[in-house]
Amino acid sequence: METKVVKIWVEDVPYQHLEVLKTNRTKRHKAGEFFVEGVRNINEAVKNRWEIEAFIYSREKPLSDWAYDTLENVPVGTHFELTDVLMQKLSDKENTSELIAVVSMPENDLSRIKTTQNMTVVVFDRPTNKGNLGTMLRSCDALGVQGLIVTGHGVDIYDPETIGASMGSFFKVPVVNISTFAELTGWLQKLKAQYPGLQVIGTSAHGSTDIAACDFKLPTILLIGNETEGLSRNYKEMSDKLVFIPMSPASSASSLNVACAASICLYEINRQRK
Repeated sequence: METKVVKIWVEDVPYQHLEVLKTNRTKRHKAGEFFVEGVRNINEAVKNRWEIEAFIYSREKPLSDWAYDTLENVPVGTHFELTDVLMQKLSDKENTSELIAVVSMPENDLSRIKTTQNMTVVVFDRPTNKGNLGTMLRSCDALGVQGLIVTGHGVDIYDPETIGASMGSFFKVPVVNISTFAELTGWLQKLKAQYPGLQVIGTSAHGSTDIAACDFKLPTILLIGNETEGLSRNYKEMSDKLVFIPMSPASSASSLNVACAASICLYEINRQRK
């Protein structure tokens, strides 16, 4: 592949396009591209064979061996060379990133999630916090989850803050965003026909089953509710069981952070299966 080098010295149209990928959800999805910053995230995107459209960098400061090697060995269509001032403006890092990637969005399809007889798939309904979504992705990666489904209108899975908080796990765990409850129920009906033992487990501080008493050796869809409102009525009715995490009676906390709660649930699933 022949790489085109585009030099950007002022905030012209190419620069504005790059800035839009970083800041504008609607235009990001219209373009089908997103903004990736950070060595770990870029390395994981390359390692997991995501389609990288372009690299962005400045030559006004020396590049590291890692940056040179990446530019030399990863095939992309375009290199954008920025001034150091523009690179500082585009980067979210306190110490300006030396390399930023523009990556193509994969097809937003549930078929990206590879289902198995011992699967765990997490469904996160209407997340409102980018950090929580990124952290949950890290836990999904660490604890062997086959995929994460984000439902409803919440934070953008392709927001740079979400990807940054995932510390590279975004590129390992398939993440699919679906807008309607009906799309999820249709997918689950097909799965239940294919895997008769499949269980749908909801999580709630007011659940009736202690998480340790739930049999997670079965293929499991784990439902995680919105940070403020928890699981909606539809999701509670869909659940075969509603589990809770026991907390100390002396605790002043009424609930756990949603990403922490999800991590505890995934650890328990992993522990039982081992």
